[in-house]
Amino acid sequence: MAAIGFTAAAPLAGFSSVAYAAETVRAEIGKPLQEAQKLAAAGKNKEALAKLKETDSVGGKSANETYLIERTRASAAAAAGDNDAAAKAFESVINSGKLSAAEQPKFTQALAGIYYRAKDYPKAITWIQRALKDNPNDGQMHDLLIQTYYISGKYAEAAKELSSAKGASEQNLQMLANIQLKQNDKAGYVQTLEKLAGSYPKTSYWADLLNRVSGKPGFSPTLSLDVLRLRLINGLLSKPSEYLEMAQLSLQAGNPAESIKIIDQGYKKGILGTGADAPRHQRLKDLAAKTQVEFDTKAAAVEAEAVKAKDADALANLGYGLVSAGKADKGLALMDQAVKLGTGRNPEAIKLHYGIAQSIAGKKAPALATLKTVKGTDGTADLARYWTLNINHPM
Repeated sequence: MAAIGFTAAAPLAGFSSVAYAAETVRAEIGKPLQEAQKLAAAGKNKEALAKLKETDSVGGKSANETYLIERTRASAAAAAGDNDAAAKAFESVINSGKLSAAEQPKFTQALAGIYYRAKDYPKAITWIQRALKDNPNDGQMHDLLIQTYYISGKYAEAAKELSSAKGASEQNLQMLANIQLKQNDKAGYVQTLEKLAGSYPKTSYWADLLNRVSGKPGFSPTLSLDVLRLRLINGLLSKPSEYLEMAQLSLQAGNPAESIKIIDQGYKKGILGTGADAPRHQRLKDLAAKTQVEFDTKAAAVEAEAVKAKDADALANLGYGLVSAGKADKGLALMDQAVKLGTGRNPEAIKLHYGIAQSIAGKKAPALATLKTVKGTDGTADLARYWTLNINHPM
């Protein structure tokens, strides 16, 4: 799977206009300084920078004179796109000790942004960290730090920041996923992909997630239908072969009602019932309808036999089939018995199906509670998590 893309952009940190300090300014400083400020105010920033050079040859500047010159230079240079001059001027102003408590973080942020745009990432990181030291909750600076780490190849540092972030944005999660792919951290990538699918559900995230769970070592082929169920509900089935496979697996699982719904959806979307294979599609549709009639006829006898034999698998399969057929109360009761017996071939899969059936029946809270109990290393626990994500954040 190709790396998920993201867009990194540095914020344009602003700063307030020049204000004179209380101390006096000598005429040889004041005159070119005022002219430079007027030029800058008129948008003539390069001319303003040229005018300020007249002050550079004046010796014996007071701290206040230097501060006012560099503050004006910082504003003009930043507006003119002269990053080198702007950076030096900003550092001078910040280190002057004359900025107010309200202005200090604005200038620090602006300097961090200047170094970022100049692609001087080590210095950008230094000043971003300084800004965050003054204001740890500055989300804009925190995002810029992560972007700077990423762009400069400091993937471990970026991943650490991203992993510790609360309520990460989609962009930041995409960046973390990219880093994990670069570092071949497959487990970490899947965890991040789960967060993306859960918080920002998109077909691309779900497609990648379900492809990966199916290819995971130890994944049980008996759960293939459950993967297709998630693919269907997330709009990932698009080929006749996919609909046919799912419908056939549903019939094999003893769930003709589900098979009928899948086939009907395929017909409704124009995926089935057309082309050279249309007769084949019709035969499967007829078979599903016939099997449903047989299911309804034999349901009572199958239930009695399963209850007598305490056959958890038979109870679970019958129960799921009844839920799919719209008989939720009866079906869920049978599935509950199957879960309590705990004697099926795969008790965790039975719990998984019980949770899915509860969800289909519109019982969200019980479904989430059931899915939370699903364990197993064959894919059942993974699929239970994915159903939880889907229930909480549907496409």
